[in-house]
Amino acid sequence: MAGGGTLTGRSAVVTGGGTGVGRGIALALAAEGAAVMLAGRTRSSLDTTAREIEIRGGTSRVCVCDVSVEEQIEACVSSTVEAFGTLDILVNNAALVPHGTLLEIPDELVQAAWVTGPVAAMRLMRRCHPYLAGGGVVINVSSGVSKASSAPNRAAYAMIKAALDALTRAAAMEWAVDGIRVNGIMPFAMTDAVAAYMAGEPERAAATVAQVPLGRIGDPETDIGRAVVFLAGPDAGYLTGATLPLDGGLAYLR
Repeated sequence: MAGGGTLTGRSAVVTGGGTGVGRGIALALAAEGAAVMLAGRTRSSLDTTAREIEIRGGTSRVCVCDVSVEEQIEACVSSTVEAFGTLDILVNNAALVPHGTLLEIPDELVQAAWVTGPVAAMRLMRRCHPYLAGGGVVINVSSGVSKASSAPNRAAYAMIKAALDALTRAAAMEWAVDGIRVNGIMPFAMTDAVAAYMAGEPERAAATVAQVPLGRIGDPETDIGRAVVFLAGPDAGYLTGATLPLDGGLAYLR
């Protein structure tokens, strides 16, 4: 699995790496030879993904980390460098998804989403900067909701992901001189959250899927993870400051 891949000799941190899009990204990175630190709050899901990587012949470690706690971010980055000797790729995927109308959503939920989203991403990026300098890559996981003309019950989520998009662009410009590329993705993939959305709002979900030009919901590993492999690898060496819609063409309908 990890013999001669395009990311052999490189290491990555993937937050929220135990489930969903994070798991898919971690599996794809490991398949290309990267050593992957799986970071997240739930040990059991992290261990399950780590075993998947091991069975396929890849290398990974597990770090239980709540990205809303700065000390745990520091410990996770230090553990990665200690385990792998380097840190080349940072994937900011973990985030709380707040639902609710502007008048009903609690301030505490908005604040929690803000801290686990763009604030945590910024903290991780700054902590990783010394190791990423000279060829490292940051990939921030955004959402098409940040570009949508309408986001029913997701205004706070759209606001938070738009802030992450702005962070991606700003870091790409500031850190280009340091040899660090920063890009983002807007995935639409079959995760637990999407499955819950489809179960909770079946009519709206069915209408959304029907609009996808490619006619399906993406797979976290083969559709999203493989695109992240491209962004993290040498073939994307001239790409920075972009946020790619990995949604089967749905973004062009927004």
